[in-house]
Amino acid sequence: MKKIKLLFGLVALVIFLVHCSKNTDVIANVATTATTTNPTGLTTNAGVNAAFTALPLAVTAPADNPQTAQKIALGKMLFWDPVLSGDNDIACGTCHHPSLGYSDALDLSIGVNGQGLGVTRHFLAGNTIPFVKRNSLSIINTAFNGIAANGTYNPATAPMFYDNRTQSLELQSLEPMKTMEEMRGTHIASTNLLDSVVLRLTKIPQYVQLFTDAFQVSNPITTQNLGRAIASYERTIIANNSPYDQYIRGNATAMTAAQVQGMSLFSSDGCIRCHSGPMFSDFALHVLSVPDNTKLPTDAGAGGTYAFRTPSLRNLSLTAPYMHSGIFTTVDAVIDFYDRVGGNRSQNPNVANNRLDANLRGINNNNKNAIIQFLNALNDGNFDRTIPTAVPSGLHPGGNL
Repeated sequence: MKKIKLLFGLVALVIFLVHCSKNTDVIANVATTATTTNPTGLTTNAGVNAAFTALPLAVTAPADNPQTAQKIALGKMLFWDPVLSGDNDIACGTCHHPSLGYSDALDLSIGVNGQGLGVTRHFLAGNTIPFVKRNSLSIINTAFNGIAANGTYNPATAPMFYDNRTQSLELQSLEPMKTMEEMRGTHIASTNLLDSVVLRLTKIPQYVQLFTDAFQVSNPITTQNLGRAIASYERTIIANNSPYDQYIRGNATAMTAAQVQGMSLFSSDGCIRCHSGPMFSDFALHVLSVPDNTKLPTDAGAGGTYAFRTPSLRNLSLTAPYMHSGIFTTVDAVIDFYDRVGGNRSQNPNVANNRLDANLRGINNNNKNAIIQFLNALNDGNFDRTIPTAVPSGLHPGGNL
């Protein structure tokens, strides 16, 4: 009898190993069987797929822009002050609002010449300003952009925007100010906007004091320091303690059984090929054939290739609608889209089937609900939601809300 049991055990082991060998295209598809340490330095649950890692507990800043309380306080004022916009009517926080997951709940944002918050925001009468080109990305956890599966990242070279055109939060924070439909408006040339903003700030005594306290140099109000201050504040907007993070760090009850099952299916159905690492993004560009938003001409993405960066899957319940064009209003619709393109069926007439990313795979419809349950475990609403009651310019915090 013992020999028979041993024989069956060996057969089962062989079958298991053969199965795993057929799935080498899926990252670390073999679950660990012992307690391990993930890149955050925290103990993980036994049996967790080695590809799944939690976000770090602390943020890393660039060497030339260390976090300080003074810079963070200054950056928060700047983030909410419409004085950074050409017409003094819109702030960073207008389209990145904490009540909307630091996004704006719109398919395409309304920047200059807009009024209202979220779905109530609209253009003012006689408007000639177009919609912002793409859906507003949440700034929650952008401090971790570029993080690899092993937990390493360089904040000085972190990719930003849907097309990865800018690196670092320091540079990213300046771009919307220079963009006509976002913050600049039509009265100031893009080449002069940042100089105009710096000049405005030098005429506000409270900002002169805040910049001096933050940077401890003569003539501290510069374009570079403007970007550094806003980036320092944005690095405090993190949500790194979701049920998923707690589960990976060792709390076996943090996720439900359905969510744990969904995590396994998320891997086996191939989602993890691109949605990898602690941010569930490889931060690479992929051609997916996402439909264009009819409010604007076609968006050809990075370098005219129709390639866009893999978005993070964290806090999805707070940041709808989805994709660069904001074309999908539910996670369910996004998964249905992936099922179609995974079957080599382009959903954008400008993208031929043979140009679709090789990583795309159809998702088993029977697995969809479990995967959505897992994605819900990536939600963490515990982030800073405070808004200043006043800003140094005397304008309304957030602009025309």
